[in-house]
Order: sequence, then C-alpha cells, then structure tokens
Amino acid sequence: MALQQIEAILFGLALGDALGYPVEFMKLADIRQTYGHVGIQELPNPALYSDDTQMTLALAEGMLDAGINAPLDSLMQGVGNRFIKWRESPENNRAPGTTCINGVNRFQSGISWRESGIVESKGCGSAMRVAPLGYLYQHDEARLREVAVATSQITHRHPTAIAATVAAAYLVKLALDGVSTSDYMPRLYDFTTGISDEFDLAILRVGHVLGWMNEDLALDHIGQGWTGEEAVALALYCVLRYPDDYVACVHRAANTNGDSDSIACIAGGIMGARLGLDAIPSDWRLRCENAAMISDIARRLAVRDA
Repeated sequence: MALQQIEAILFGLALGDALGYPVEFMKLADIRQTYGHVGIQELPNPALYSDDTQMTLALAEGMLDAGINAPLDSLMQGVGNRFIKWRESPENNRAPGTTCINGVNRFQSGISWRESGIVESKGCGSAMRVAPLGYLYQHDEARLREVAVATSQITHRHPTAIAATVAAAYLVKLALDGVSTSDYMPRLYDFTTGISDEFDLAILRVGHVLGWMNEDLALDHIGQGWTGEEAVALALYCVLRYPDDYVACVHRAANTNGDSDSIACIAGGIMGARLGLDAIPSDWRLRCENAAMISDIARRLAVRDA
C-alpha cells in the first residue's frame, strides 16, 4: 500500500509535468491554435518532464541519503548535495529556474542552507518539488512544516514562497488522509495562516472563482503560476474542479496562460495521492521518462518510511 501511494504521487507529478512541459511558455490561445480547440491532451511519447520533476527526485534522493529522521542540518546537507548534482547534470537543460540555480550556487559556495535562498524571490521553484514530504511526514504535521520550510529556504526565502512550499506538501498529506476536497481550503488556510498574506489571498481567490462557469477566466483571475502562491492556488483549483479524474485535472492544469508544467506537476502529485496509481493511465506510466528510476525511488522511500 505504501509503495503504491508514493509511486502514484511520483508518477502523478512527473506525468502532469510532462504534459505541461511542451506548452510551458505558450499562452492558452497559442496552445489551442497548435493542439486544437481543447488544447494539449495527449501525453508526448516519450514523456519528458522538466526541472520540476528533476528537482523533486533530487530532493527525495537527498532525504534518502541523509535519512528522513535525521537532524535538520544533516537532512538539508543531503538535499543540498543532490541539488548540486542536479545543477551540474547535463540533463539540467530544461529551462531551470534562475532562483533555484542561484540558491544552489550560493549553498555550494559555503553559505548555510538557512541563508542561501534568494529572499526577494517568491517563484514556484520550491513549491513544485515537495510532494514527497506530504508522503514522508503524513502523520507528523510539525515535521512536515519544518522540513518544507527548510527545503524552501535553500533556494527561496521569500515568505510567500515558503508558504506555498508548506502548502504544496500539506495538500499531498490531506489527499493521502482521504480528507474531503470540500475541506482542503479551510484546512490549508488554517495550516499556513500567518506565513504570508499574499499566499492567503491567493487561496481566497480560489474560493471566489470555484463556481464560475468559465474556467479560463477563473484561472486568469487566480494568476499565471510563475510565483509560488499562484502555482499552488491554480493547482488547487484544478484539483477541486476535477477531484475524481486525474487525466481531466492535469489536462486543465496544463492548458493555462501561465506556468503549465509547474501547475500540472503540483496538481498531478496531489491527484496521485488522492486517487492512487490505478487512476493514472498505464500507457502514460509506460512512456514516462526514467520510469524504472522513479519506481526505484518510490520503493526506497516506501522502505525507508516503513
């Protein structure tokens, strides 16, 4: 059961990312002109994912290296070392975020993970990569918050980015807990309140537009997803609109005016946690880049968490 849960999360986010990656820098009108009036629907083959999934897997590997119950400094040293390997990898050629690169560079130069992150940046780069934390610390909210904050600080120290990172991990935990989607917003608001007013307002915008008939206008009202609070809020909107359909959720998330791959990555991880592995088309999983590696990381996370 534990293995299937983390496999569903990792494949869910990787495939959402892979669906959104080809259209990451395209406006919705251009997506529809290229892929038809319903936008991008078919997963590429092979399904190549972006830096979002690369960093997620690096974070997971770093936590395995250090041990999930290691002291925070040891844990972050493990994560930071894996981020350095990611930054130096020849496969890191998929439009990685400037803030992520700069933060990792500062960490490698000897600056503490507590100070290496860019304080001015509230980009979504720290929120897109933390779905495994919702699994690993599902039953320890204090540790989930502590580690999520730390994994943001290594690259992003803006309070809004930190709030978004905590929220992205917490939504995976809520999905694994089987919490009703009607309770996601109030539970999330209570868990993150006081970290960032900007983040709180983004979540309130989700509630404001959830009943709108025109989803395109609703998404635009929430934002475009380049910043942490918008990416998490947009992913949450897609989950709440399509709570029982993984494919429909990531289709909606990928077909936006903004950061399509990050929105679909965050939403896909939550939906994987909520619906399980069988909800993700088997042919999609087969064409996923590095599918065997993803399954191996999932297996090691499940064993470490047992």
